[in-house]
Amino acid sequence: MSDLNAGAEHVADYVLGQELRVRILTTAEETKDQFDLTDQVMPVGAMSALHLHSQYEERIWVVAGSFELWAASEHVTLRPGDFYTIGLNVPHAIHAGPDGGRALTLSSPAGFGKVIARTATPVELASPDTELNTELFMAVCAELGDVILGPPGAVPAELGQPEGR
Repeated sequence: MSDLNAGAEHVADYVLGQELRVRILTTAEETKDQFDLTDQVMPVGAMSALHLHSQYEERIWVVAGSFELWAASEHVTLRPGDFYTIGLNVPHAIHAGPDGGRALTLSSPAGFGKVIARTATPVELASPDTELNTELFMAVCAELGDVILGPPGAVPAELGQPEGR
């Protein structure tokens, strides 16, 4: 899988617990909150919590590996070159495939990069024991309109009434 430390200059590298490595490529400040752009790497088998975003959409372009994505009533496998838009208020969860996965994610208006910048651990301060600060994460998510609907492993079908894409 691609190393986040390889390549050109960057804004900031973070880890969110042990489940996600993120490089913020374009910040909300740079775009006057119009969008942010992140490069994300999930290790083999990692899975996000079931959640939704009420303030921003996500556009995901897979660079390497694969992801299973559950978004409302859809369940798709995304591979390199695949693109998927997750609209406002759409319950979704993402699971890294057998080789892990890497994707570029554009949030518009800016949102996901803000969550990462405020809750994740800078890579240079991280260790193999770094854990997610759940209390801080939940508070920032609530402030920015992200809603956690279930733990990692939960999918939208378990909510009963899927919303549109």
